[in-house]
Amino acid sequence: MFSFRQTIKIKTSRLILRPPMHFDFKKWREVRYSSKEFLTPWEPKWNTDHLTRKSFSNRVYWSKKAINQGTGLPLFLFDKGTDKLYGAITLDNIRRGPAQTATIGYWTGEPFIRQGFMGDALPAVVHFAFDALDLSRIEAACLPKNVASRRVLEKSGFKYEGVAQSLLQISGRWRNHVLYANLRNDRRGKSNVG
Repeated sequence: MFSFRQTIKIKTSRLILRPPMHFDFKKWREVRYSSKEFLTPWEPKWNTDHLTRKSFSNRVYWSKKAINQGTGLPLFLFDKGTDKLYGAITLDNIRRGPAQTATIGYWTGEPFIRQGFMGDALPAVVHFAFDALDLSRIEAACLPKNVASRRVLEKSGFKYEGVAQSLLQISGRWRNHVLYANLRNDRRGKSNVG
């Protein structure tokens, strides 16, 4: 079985997914800054220091801690050939015991939307979660009007499960979210990424 102490690197045909490192700051800041207007309707309100080096360093430390404790797996999406940063995907709130489940969230920089990067990354992370981490269920939630996110979830084997009222604060307001899940033993939701 996979140990969280191992170096984590997931590869797809176009991408390398790996945890954030301190030297990724400039790439991350550039993508987040240039995509701010695009991302803010879908995300929790950014702190005033969101784009600072200190804030990013705190993200890297949190990432290392989550990986070492086996509670989360934050990954950046890099182009295999150019090392360009496209976005991020995080397997979080990993719960063991009878649950064997986690929550997944993701974002893509505005210049890279509708190019299939998240459609490439999401099934690879789900496969890793089922195969290497021995999880049984991956949960996801998004705003009902986020058609692109719903589409990538459904194409990646996630099934609609319902609505969570006032689940998260997005752009400073409590918002309802549609809920999805991908189950390892559900043949309809099985990932074919290998």
